[in-house]
Amino acid sequence: MKMKQTLLAAGSAIAALGLAAAPAFAQDAPPPTLNSGDTAWMLTSTALVLLMTIPGLALFYAGMVRKKNILATAMQSFALCCVMSIVWMVAGYSIAFGDGGGLNAYWGGLGKAFLGHLTLDSLSYAVPESVFITFQMTFAIITPALIVGAFADRMKFSSMLVFMVLWSLLVYAPVCHWVWGGGFLAGEGVLDYAGGTVVHINAGIAGLVACIVLGRRHGYRQENMAPYNLTFALIGAAMLWVGWFGFNAGSAVAADFRAGMAMLVTQIAAAAAAISWMVVEWIVHKKPSVLGIISGAVGGLVAITPAAGFVDPMGALCIGIAAGVICFFAATSLKKALGYDDSLDVWGVHGVGGIVGAVLTGVFAVEAIGGTAGSMGQVIKQIEGIGATVVWCGVVTFILLKVIDMVMGLRVTKEQEVEGLDISLHGESIQ
Repeated sequence: MKMKQTLLAAGSAIAALGLAAAPAFAQDAPPPTLNSGDTAWMLTSTALVLLMTIPGLALFYAGMVRKKNILATAMQSFALCCVMSIVWMVAGYSIAFGDGGGLNAYWGGLGKAFLGHLTLDSLSYAVPESVFITFQMTFAIITPALIVGAFADRMKFSSMLVFMVLWSLLVYAPVCHWVWGGGFLAGEGVLDYAGGTVVHINAGIAGLVACIVLGRRHGYRQENMAPYNLTFALIGAAMLWVGWFGFNAGSAVAADFRAGMAMLVTQIAAAAAAISWMVVEWIVHKKPSVLGIISGAVGGLVAITPAAGFVDPMGALCIGIAAGVICFFAATSLKKALGYDDSLDVWGVHGVGGIVGAVLTGVFAVEAIGGTAGSMGQVIKQIEGIGATVVWCGVVTFILLKVIDMVMGLRVTKEQEVEGLDISLHGESIQ
């Protein structure tokens, strides 16, 4: 009798375990469901990031050039917003977030070209895929728009458009896939929460190569090339700052605790970098400038971008302080020593700021926030990610510029440059 009871008990236990396990196996991969709160936040974030390019970046850059080039500079941002939207729809999204089969470590293929796969109820994470596509489109818009600041005042509008279309497909979209689309950098554990590598290092390197290939502006260091309207630049910088909350907190693709922390650390880093740039400039040049403090704020925003979903407030403070100081010297002393004409300091702020942020992400990452703790091993991974981006972007950008120069020319004539691009390229002027 005792043996029988034991066997019955064992059988009951096994049956209970089986019943308990069955739902678990059935729920291993539950289908994603729409979350209206996350969707509302992502719709808002998408609008905020678009605000960064038009009017944010358009005003920021237009305010820092000379009067004769204000409209041409703003036109570049607006036109790129239009062109990159179509490029992203046609092939960019597919290359970045598609499945490249055997080559998936490096590119996503063309299976999602023209968004032919998209249906009304397609989901990414817990939001409509249409929203995710548009959110990522705004990143694909602002990245090439950032580059134009490096060669402001001297590239042909037609050549700029051709270059940016090709660069977006051959550089931006593949690097985006490497990091966010399941490519090899993601597989190696490189951390880039919202675009330190994908957006800012990419744009910084492309800008540096472009300004070197085109050469200096006529009259560089001989004529007064001071910004014409720092009020425009200040308003543009303020819009960039506000829009950056969509950029960083939106990269959570959810309205959750991590998005809230990303918003907080973004504010802290931007403020810290603005202050540190201002203080260093005050010490070196004896006066704090409007251009300096807004440049510092943007440098801090750049540096916190890769780290926003991985660091705590103290880490953000350290990243911001470091970015303000290092970007100041990169945009002033380093540029002067090497002699390149990066008109609006795209390399000094975005390239250098992105590198500072990417490396320090490996230092200050907090496991409880992003699942990875800061360590020397993580720093090495971050440096590997930086290296891969710098090499690919630098080489492909150089080749594209050289080919375009041979086919249609890159630079406006000296007469057009002296007259100003507003009149010579667009037939308009600021009265």
